Amino acid sequence: MVVLAPPFLLDVATLVLIYLVVLAGLNLIMGYGGQIALSSAAFLGIGAYASGILTKHFGGGGWLGLAAAIAIAGTSAFLISLPALRLRGHYLAMATLGFNAIASVVFVHATELTGGPNGLTDVPPISVAGYAIDGARPFYVLCWLIAGVVTFGLRRLVDSRYGRALRAVGANEDAASATGIDAPRTKTIAFVLAAVLASLAGWLYVHHLGFCSPETFDVGASILLVVMIVVGGSANPWGPVFGAIAYVALPEALRSALDFELLAFGICLVVLIQRFPRGVAALLHLR
Repeated sequence: MVVLAPPFLLDVATLVLIYLVVLAGLNLIMGYGGQIALSSAAFLGIGAYASGILTKHFGGGGWLGLAAAIAIAGTSAFLISLPALRLRGHYLAMATLGFNAIASVVFVHATELTGGPNGLTDVPPISVAGYAIDGARPFYVLCWLIAGVVTFGLRRLVDSRYGRALRAVGANEDAASATGIDAPRTKTIAFVLAAVLASLAGWLYVHHLGFCSPETFDVGASILLVVMIVVGGSANPWGPVFGAIAYVALPEALRSALDFELLAFGICLVVLIQRFPRGVAALLHLR
């Protein structure tokens, strides 16, 4: 079992579960809703910094930080969605990319709060009833439970009446609107939910590492997360699983390549997308 694995493998598995939560939300808006949103890393960062700052300075065992992370991310996503989700295609992608760029600038320059380029350090672990969840195994179990609930919940949502409406909007927005579906409202719900899930993952991320830095949440990270949805399998409930594994495990596997790590990583992604255009999940006939 993974829970009995060495600490290093447990850390990698924990990061896979954290990014699974991010990609599950992104798959909802991109895979099923057909909207390319390049802001997942920004909401991941909002969750990490909001919880890290509040927990470090005010305590609360991380739960006050979680509430703040969800509130800030959800409100930001809703306000962005009002103008952005009326756009389509590359225009929507550019609008959300702009938000991620602004968030990155704030993370870097709000030095007194975020620690600036050096990052936010010494973030306390999550605690429940005075018990700190700071060991590799307890935290892995927590992430496994959260990722499992998120995956199961989104699968039920996709099969619900709302999920069918979202898929209809993703397939053909004009046709969906002609049948009486409120396309802007449908897309807004998906976008806000994806942002909230990313902030939840950010909460787990900062309390897992006790640290976060701006480069983790930059524009490049958002673009790479979108690529991972394609690699794993868009509009497939298993897609985020394989996407998260690729996002975390590929860089670790290629770390020995030293100066050629980024080149090797890019080549691996190109090969994966060319060989498996419908994603790894479709290749394995998983639905």
